[in-house]
Amino acid sequence: MKSLNKSALIISILIPLAVGSLSALISGNMSMYSSLNKPAFSPPSYIFSIVWTLLYILMGISSYIIFMSGNANSTKALKIYGLQLFFNFCWSIIFFGFSQYLLSFLWLIILIILIIIMIQQFYKIDSIAAYLQIPYLLWSILAAYLNLKIYMMN
Repeated sequence: MKSLNKSALIISILIPLAVGSLSALISGNMSMYSSLNKPAFSPPSYIFSIVWTLLYILMGISSYIIFMSGNANSTKALKIYGLQLFFNFCWSIIFFGFSQYLLSFLWLIILIILIIIMIQQFYKIDSIAAYLQIPYLLWSILAAYLNLKIYMMN
């Protein structure tokens, strides 16, 4: 990998943070989550913002590694990254903004598939960039399970 480009790293981290923040802003009524029937092991509401902030930072670092790699396949990998980020952006709006729990669950399944494809593409370029995405994949799987249970219980 090339030497550290601080500006590119900061921008790479700010992009997913901005996407997540904008999605939350557009989604609006996130406080409604506390009024939903949820499975017993659902994390408390405050955990979500902490975890998502960390995940977005890891996404940014991972995308920075791919961007700076100079690999011929980095453009393709970053397009998949952008596509999954779009699906991530829309999920909160579908779930919180529109309260469409079944649609948001199906949307999450597509997101998880995109995350897996992204991890595979990142791995071909840099294994560390791929491994940084594993917590995101695991959290998204948990989110899909919680989303499905919320759909079933509400």
